[in-house]
Amino acid sequence: MLKISLSSLLLVFFINAFPQTGYEIKLTLKPYQNSQVYLGYYYGKVKAVADSAILDAKSNCVFKGKEKLPGGVYFIVSPKKEILFEVLIDQQQNFSIAADSAPMPGNIKFTNSPDNDLFQSYTPFVAKKGKEIADEQALLSSAKTKTDSSKIFEQIKKSNQEIQDYRNDIIKKYPNSILTVLLNALKEPIVPTIEKLPGKKYDSLFAYHYYKAHYWDSVSFTDDRLVRTPIFEPKLEKYYKDLVPPVADSINREVDWMLLYSRTNKEMFKFLMVHFVQKYINPEYMGQDAVFVHIFEKFINTGQADFFTDKYRKFVNDRAYSLMANLIGQPAPNLEMVDSLNKPAPLFNVDAKFIVVCFWDPTCSHCKELVPKLDSIYQAKWKNEGVKIYGVMTDGGKENWIKFIKDHNLKDWIHVYETKEQHDAIAKNNQPSYKQLYDVYQTPTLFLLDKDKHIIAKKLTYEQFDEVIDLKLKNAKSN
Repeated sequence: MLKISLSSLLLVFFINAFPQTGYEIKLTLKPYQNSQVYLGYYYGKVKAVADSAILDAKSNCVFKGKEKLPGGVYFIVSPKKEILFEVLIDQQQNFSIAADSAPMPGNIKFTNSPDNDLFQSYTPFVAKKGKEIADEQALLSSAKTKTDSSKIFEQIKKSNQEIQDYRNDIIKKYPNSILTVLLNALKEPIVPTIEKLPGKKYDSLFAYHYYKAHYWDSVSFTDDRLVRTPIFEPKLEKYYKDLVPPVADSINREVDWMLLYSRTNKEMFKFLMVHFVQKYINPEYMGQDAVFVHIFEKFINTGQADFFTDKYRKFVNDRAYSLMANLIGQPAPNLEMVDSLNKPAPLFNVDAKFIVVCFWDPTCSHCKELVPKLDSIYQAKWKNEGVKIYGVMTDGGKENWIKFIKDHNLKDWIHVYETKEQHDAIAKNNQPSYKQLYDVYQTPTLFLLDKDKHIIAKKLTYEQFDEVIDLKLKNAKSN
């Protein structure tokens, strides 16, 4: 059983409530009495509460609503906040469940629910076959001959085939059931063996291209039942992690066809939109924020995300306009800053092969740790390679800033800050601040510019910046 807190079940989300038309699910859950139980559901990887009820003195309660629940995989949560067992909910939403708090085989009985009867017969079969496969795999380490290993592999293959045959039989007999939707989502493409191909040969990338091309064959992006399962989102993440090149142009093409294909199903479109926004608004890899900007310009800013709340829409809009100005490969915005003597020292006046722009705060603990290390690599290496550091004091006060510079002997930097007068003038004229232009929402934040002031790296560690500089210098020499 999975132990969870009730707070982790509560979904505070920015999507409007789903449409419904009525349900009544009677539950008997022994031995609990006079206590609250919950009907939960999956929303991708999130677990949420759909309803709650109080068990009476006879361990009975009813989950009931005037509007129908959306189809998907639900689960019963005990008064101890433990997920006891899963329930399939689709068209038939008037049924009964009799269960024990220890959900062993045979302890759960459904009445008037064909979907769950099918699920209950499928689950133990797969569990049994899974155990057989695990037992066979354990024997591999003790196999003494190739013949022994071959027999074990054949038995594993046979058991896997039996599982697949069982699944295929369900899919054939019940093509529209929620269980069929789940089983189809679990399918993996089977790459043809070389004997089945024309000419009996293929290049080294054939398997990759075939697998990718057939990855979604059994999945419909217009079936929103997938949204409320624990299967679909991991499958989606695997696709983008393992099969889509991690560059913005490639990701944009994949995102576009999924969103365009799913637009006829509002719930699926919502889910995919939110998934992609959350994934790329603060991406794992540098440069992928361009995907978020692409989604914003093509879908969100054209009025296709009307399900966002006002608060979330403002957050998305602010982040989009901040990121638009500092995408990889674009010209960096100029910074009209002054030095410690209040003399103008704009960024565009800096002449160097590379410019490291460091936004920092002398009172920030992370800055106190990073800035001296940044200076060390600058003095030991970068300075001789034509690199200059343009250090922007964001907060912390001028006195603290100057003291830190002196205490740590940060010589040869171009130290700058924005005066109050400059700040007020920018605000008065409704111009974007430098923090918006460079998406500085935390410190320290680092950018790397080339000699033409184009952004070539951002928000990496100084060690990663060093690798980028080395690579750029190496490429320049080879050319």
